[in-house]
Amino acid sequence: MGGLSGSLGIALGALAANRGAIAITSNNIANVNNPAYSRQRINLSENPPVQVGPVLFGTGVTLEQATSIRDNLLERRLDQENQSASHLDAFLGALNQVQALFNEAAGSGLQAPLTAFFNSFSQLSVNPTSAASRQAVITAGQNLASAFRYSASSLRALQSSTDIGVEQSVRQINQIAQQVAALNVQISGLESVGQDPGAFLDQRTQLLRQLSGLIEISEADAGNGSLTVTTSGGAALVVAFHAFALTTAINPDTTYHDVYSQDTNLTADLRGGALGGQIEARDREIPSILQKLDTLAYAVATAVNTQSQSGFDANGNAGLDFFVPLASSSAAASSLAVSISDPGLVAASSDGAVGSNGNAQALAALKDQAIVAGESPANYYSALIFSIGNSVSQAQAEKAAVELVQQQLQNQRGAISGVSLDEEAVNLIRFQSAYAAAANVVSVVNELLATTLAMIR
Repeated sequence: MGGLSGSLGIALGALAANRGAIAITSNNIANVNNPAYSRQRINLSENPPVQVGPVLFGTGVTLEQATSIRDNLLERRLDQENQSASHLDAFLGALNQVQALFNEAAGSGLQAPLTAFFNSFSQLSVNPTSAASRQAVITAGQNLASAFRYSASSLRALQSSTDIGVEQSVRQINQIAQQVAALNVQISGLESVGQDPGAFLDQRTQLLRQLSGLIEISEADAGNGSLTVTTSGGAALVVAFHAFALTTAINPDTTYHDVYSQDTNLTADLRGGALGGQIEARDREIPSILQKLDTLAYAVATAVNTQSQSGFDANGNAGLDFFVPLASSSAAASSLAVSISDPGLVAASSDGAVGSNGNAQALAALKDQAIVAGESPANYYSALIFSIGNSVSQAQAEKAAVELVQQQLQNQRGAISGVSLDEEAVNLIRFQSAYAAAANVVSVVNELLATTLAMIR
């Protein structure tokens, strides 16, 4: 082993090891802008020496399997923050549309038609015999009813579109779960034969990041490199090599889709990820706004009808319901409509006398009376708008905080798993120099062997 043939073997081994090291370095450099890539560490180890008599002879170097550098705990922290950010994104997407629906500054919402409606009674009280003023009251009432119906219809349309998003999210979750299960097979196969599955681990990490953006997940080691992935409530999505699909079914009470794992309804327990944000907006936030809108519509209609019945119309007859009577506040905003079309039926008089305006004044005064859950209509509506704005503002603040944590974690990941071009450039020079030196050894040994053979001949 100490002869020329041994030296040639050592040099050839060095060539192979440094050539492999250059290939790994090149792959690191190629993936410098790939955020999902985990850099590979080059592992060179000395071959076992050989003893010939009293002398030990080195046998060169071997390139061991490259090791992908990653911090699994950090990756899981990133998944957790990602599901929080995606939840807030989905929730804000719906809430921003709700806020736009009640954008009083842009002329949408109920503030203007609500104010105009009660002001029309004030204007009527100035000239209670005016047909034009009476017609203006009916028109203002129709405009208010139309605004309520439009707002309710828009909120329900938003619920429906969010429900479509729930179905899409479930389909994406199932597709990703199948891909993770397939990668578990490949990773486990490579690890079982002592190979580094770095590229497949990076792919699985990226898929888990996408999955965490859709649903709140928990990850556990399933052995031999594979993972078990469940929802935060424990419903299985991936168990080693098998994926378990979520399903959706329409809830007859809400007419929207519930999410199931096997026969278990998960809907109420889904919080994180885009799916959790969509469900929160669809099942909690929007229904709460609709309920308050219905309460306002019912209270206004009931108070106006009650006061209208206390007065008299232009012909001295007892006043009729101004709005179509509502049995309850349920779906009141969607059902609100003016019940009279004849201006003469507006009950402006308080005593039946021509020119009386007492009831018109009483109807106008409802604007400032506590007729809606202990508040005036304007104040109740203002509180509703404030509540929507506060929800949006709070979600935006939480999102900004989560994004800051995400950036910090990404920086930490970059320091551990990211590629440094400076470091790789130094490595490239080192391995290139070593390769060139080994090639020189091969050349010298070849010359020596040729000289030796010539001497023998």
